[in-house]
Amino acid sequence: MIAILRLAVFGFVVLTLTYVIVSIYSRSVRREKLEKAWDGDPAREGSSPAEREAYIEAGMVAYHQSLRRKLILLVYVIPTLVVGVTVYLVNYQ
Repeated sequence: MIAILRLAVFGFVVLTLTYVIVSIYSRSVRREKLEKAWDGDPAREGSSPAEREAYIEAGMVAYHQSLRRKLILLVYVIPTLVVGVTVYLVNYQ
């Protein structure tokens, strides 16, 4: 019983670290895309840095409400299901 608790705690720590890393990476990729979209638009030449920052922040607010951000939570769900199904199949079949 102690071994399964130890596995659960260790697994939760690993999944949390994975979630944080994937979340930070996804956020940085989205921010970079927004910056490139702003810089690549010739109609925005000569605009102020404050306008650029407002555009990027508005895009990041939209990202925080997007489905992609919520799908990153599958980092917790999928491995937990795989381990659960494996334990069930090994012990009860």
